Formats: sequence, C-alpha cells, structure tokens
Amino acid sequence: MRCLFIMDQKDYDESWKRFTRPSVRGIIIINGYVAMVYSCKFDYYKFPGGGIENDETHPDTLKRELYEEIGAVVYEDSITEYGSALRLQKSLYVPETVFEQENFYYLCNADFSCGQQHLDAYEADEGFRLEFVTPEHAIEVNRTHCHSGYDKHMIERESKILESLVKDGLI
Repeated sequence: MRCLFIMDQKDYDESWKRFTRPSVRGIIIINGYVAMVYSCKFDYYKFPGGGIENDETHPDTLKRELYEEIGAVVYEDSITEYGSALRLQKSLYVPETVFEQENFYYLCNADFSCGQQHLDAYEADEGFRLEFVTPEHAIEVNRTHCHSGYDKHMIERESKILESLVKDGLI
C-alpha cells in the first residue's frame, strides 16, 4: 500500500522501545459526501475504523470496525486500497516508548440498513455517531473548533486524508 504521508513528532529518542498499533479505516463516499464518525464530546470527525486484533486480516478488521462504529455491513468485494499514514510520537502512557501507528485506509461500499452501532465504552462516552459530510465541512470542524485538548495529531491526520481524497478527485 502506498504511503500517503508520515506524521513524525520527533519528540522521542530513537533508542526507545516501540509500541505499534496498526489500524484500518474505511472511506465510504456517496454523492460527494463522506461517511464519518462524529465525536459529540470532543467535536471532531474521523474515518470509521480501529485497531487490528490478533491475527485479523485488514478486510476483517474493516468489516468489524465499521459494523461496530457505524452499524454498516461492508461489501467485501468493494474493498480497495487507498493508502496509509504513519504516525510516530512519544507515548502518552508509557515512559521511554515510541508510539507507532500505521493507519491503512480502504475505499469501500456498505449496507447501512442495520444502522445499529455496537460501541466500546469510550466510543459511547464520546457520543460517536455516523454523519455524511462534505470533506470541506469535516476539515473546517477539525481545524478550527476546540477539541478540549483531545488528540490533535489524530484529528489532523484525518483532515490530511480528506485533502488527499479531494486532490485525487475521489470526492
């Protein structure tokens, strides 16, 4: 998969151990609108998706995460690689550790008729909800609203992916 960009905070020592947390994220575009997860608590947009568990394949992770977060059933034959974004920074939780997360983005289509979310406790606490928005709206919210100190690097990553999709003529 092509690397779209690297977000390296360079706030760590190269000799530190690394904690890796790869994730898979879904890009669903319908009539110029993008299916995004909106956090009511922290006022930001993100692509639905999450961490790879155990020996899951990327398609299996994508299907599980989109079902959980937005209640959508992904059509497996629609899954197409888009690109990845690598994030490197000092761990916020473990001293002398580098947090390394490669986020793999996939274009896909899905059935939204189920509509029922199956959220983790923190996702429910954040008030995750599915919204179809223009990329311009999501970027504007992500870059200009106050997010109460929430993960600004993750929020910016999602804005950069939206810009990449627009640049590539996909939206």
